[in-house]
Amino acid sequence: MIDFSTIKALFFDFGGVLINLDKQLCLQNLYKITGYDFSEMVGNYLQAGVFLRLEKGLANEQEFYDEVRKYSRYPVTDQQICDAWASFLLDVPEEKKELLLALRQHFKVFMLSNTNVIHVNYSMNRNFDIDGHTRYDYFDKCYFSNEIHMAKPDSEMFEYVLHDSGFKPEECLFLDDGHKNIEIAASMGFQTYFVKPQEDFRPLFAAILGDSTEY
Repeated sequence: MIDFSTIKALFFDFGGVLINLDKQLCLQNLYKITGYDFSEMVGNYLQAGVFLRLEKGLANEQEFYDEVRKYSRYPVTDQQICDAWASFLLDVPEEKKELLLALRQHFKVFMLSNTNVIHVNYSMNRNFDIDGHTRYDYFDKCYFSNEIHMAKPDSEMFEYVLHDSGFKPEECLFLDDGHKNIEIAASMGFQTYFVKPQEDFRPLFAAILGDSTEY
């Protein structure tokens, strides 16, 4: 049971929690342009190989394209790779965006995501930096793995955001769809909530925002 009387900050994972994902579509599109199966490197919660290096900010965009191109059986452009990799990301439902805006009236709201420069640029522009809003209307700050060179579930990433945000772990609620991420955060004292696939988690905040899920 979450004790909202002590919660001052909310940390939302991005992929699978706020934005819908389609890993298989991404893998299919990468295969179409390269003829290579990247399924051993591409995961819902953590990547491997050059995808992980990109996610930790240890490879830049051009280095990523060049590395992916080495696996390809066909000539492939940077833009083709970019589009295939970005097809992982679908949409952020409007009701979740409305929820974030409502929650900011009561809490500090952060994003804490394993992601990369390509996905950040693609997803922020299409989902948050539109319709007269910016990402900073929805979040006090976004912590991206590629920018701080750390990735969940490493405890150092959680330690970093606690130090940077100035909150104690027991003052934070962390929402994620990865069991290991939840396990590590809980072990450090965070209050946690595991988000199930396609879950509408608005009722979690009904006691704060009222019984209606129409915000």
